[in-house]
Amino acid sequence: MGLLSSKSPKAKQAQILLLGLDAAGKTTLLYKLKFAEDVVTIPTIGFNVETLQLGRGVSLTVWDVGGQETMRTAWGCYCENADGLLYVVDSTDRQRLEHSRRELEHILKNEHIKRVPVVLLANKQDLPGALSARDITRKFRVKNLCSDRSWFVQPCCAVTGDGLAEGFRQLTASVKSHRKSRGDTCAFFKQN
Repeated sequence: MGLLSSKSPKAKQAQILLLGLDAAGKTTLLYKLKFAEDVVTIPTIGFNVETLQLGRGVSLTVWDVGGQETMRTAWGCYCENADGLLYVVDSTDRQRLEHSRRELEHILKNEHIKRVPVVLLANKQDLPGALSARDITRKFRVKNLCSDRSWFVQPCCAVTGDGLAEGFRQLTASVKSHRKSRGDTCAFFKQN
């Protein structure tokens, strides 16, 4: 069992898109949450799909899409049924920080995820020189970029698991609020 509960047959699903540049730590954090152990990963070519149980009958189907440049052109294809977006940032990769910000800005323009809640995971906080969540918020201009939606920046470390459960809980709460605001009466929210 991972940091979150194992899958329950009565759980209601929310579709979550997990994006970020290659080597940001997307797959590492996904499997840390799923199995609560270190899993050796290789660069994701294509995508991984995992279901995470958050307790009280709510589960997330997480679509972890590769972050290589060739895969980024396909990110928009995964947006159609997304209830939330987790965007992973390598907080130590200062050379590609602006590039990562532009990729986030680009995907947020996708018609299918307008106003969908966003949680930025400021990963690799265990490494020297990692930018803080406040720094990431400022450098990504998140207040402007996400002014039309709920957003949160969570510091984390995919290797140790620090901050991951909190980031996923924040996203779940935001998805719940977003669905209620648009009048979605899905059972996903009746149980919470």
